[in-house]
Amino acid sequence: VQLQASGGGLVQAGGSLRLSCVASENTFARYTVAWFRQAPGKEREFVSAYKFAGGYTDIAESVKGRFTISRDNAKKTVYLQMNSLRPEDTAVYFCAASSSVIRSNVASRTAYGYWGQGTQVTVSS
Repeated sequence: VQLQASGGGLVQAGGSLRLSCVASENTFARYTVAWFRQAPGKEREFVSAYKFAGGYTDIAESVKGRFTISRDNAKKTVYLQMNSLRPEDTAVYFCAASSSVIRSNVASRTAYGYWGQGTQVTVSS
């Protein structure tokens, strides 16, 4: 499956952005889709995921209460709504997909075999 991430940009602290991840696969609904981010000099870290089977979502503590993940299977799109952005949210955001993620490894980047190209989010103070 091919993934296309978009929606990044430059925003002031406290602002909002909505990222989109569009998939090419018609069987998209069977995949768990996640967002990861990577800041300069840091490792790629988990942000949030939406697993179709069971419909559960998972979100990192660092963004809980500020970010929300949602998906529209008809549009083959997963969204990441980011509110109350902080300078420490500055990173390249990647979407990733997997058909074999289980709940215990949903936050592990090695569980995902398909990755989008990333979209830059910059939050100014």
